[in-house]
Amino acid sequence: MPGLIEIDGITKRYRGAERPALAGVSLAIPQGSIFGLLGPNGAGKTTLISILLGLVRKDGGSGRIGGHDMDRELPAIRRMCGLAPQDLGFYPMLTVEENLRFYGAAGGLTGTALDARVDFSADTAQLRDHLRKRADRLSGGLKRRLNLALSLLHSPKVLVLDEPTVGVDPQSRAFVLEAITTLARQGAAVIYSSHYMEEIEAIADHVVILDHGRVLRAGSLDDLLAQDAMVLTLAADGVAPAALTDLLSRFGTLEHLGDRVRLHLSAPPAAVLAALDTAGARVRHAEFGRGNLEQLFMSLTRRSLRDS
Repeated sequence: MPGLIEIDGITKRYRGAERPALAGVSLAIPQGSIFGLLGPNGAGKTTLISILLGLVRKDGGSGRIGGHDMDRELPAIRRMCGLAPQDLGFYPMLTVEENLRFYGAAGGLTGTALDARVDFSADTAQLRDHLRKRADRLSGGLKRRLNLALSLLHSPKVLVLDEPTVGVDPQSRAFVLEAITTLARQGAAVIYSSHYMEEIEAIADHVVILDHGRVLRAGSLDDLLAQDAMVLTLAADGVAPAALTDLLSRFGTLEHLGDRVRLHLSAPPAAVLAALDTAGARVRHAEFGRGNLEQLFMSLTRRSLRDS
């Protein structure tokens, strides 16, 4: 089935930059899906989002959003998209309702259509009891919910969420994630960029990992984790660190975690334990199971999601 968003070989280099911000990115994002966008700082996430929203012009490649060509039909694409940015995007001196009505009217809504969208956005973000409160007097969680409500005013088919739960309490975070899941079920394509990998693992059905402007891995979350499913974390004594690294590297890709190592296996765990026993190692900790998204990310990028 064709994606609601389809891009092929998108490139972008900013003037004076040593390397391209995007170097041949190709993706297909289905309607009704939540698409997790991951990458360290400087990976190209913001540039990709800006190009999809028509805020930045690409240098090369092609793309269509909702059947509209990215080069020739940007106004139509912009009308399809909603954005909840990482920075709070409302007027602090206005009330919640005043913000909703102002942004709705700025986008061309009037009369009963404006009333209906304000009601829908307020109800979806559960802001009905806070409509008359000034925005700067809301809690952190309510401010994030107002950000989300504003992005829903114009019935977006593509909803882009950039760090929508930064600084919110656990209850508000759970609510925001539930609301996003509901919007996807109603047919929106949600692009979800976050440093909280557990959130993406909880709600995303597709994931792309970017680094240095290139796609390192993309696909359904289940498929991506299945590719890196066998993980053995262990600590052993009795073998010199260099010798232990050399031994374990024969059985997969190795990460050092303080006094422990994590091995992304290319062989059965029993073979690793047998080799350690033969080498005279004393295993004091061993944990085997399926890898998670953070482990996959670290194995691909060799750095934390928050690293530059």
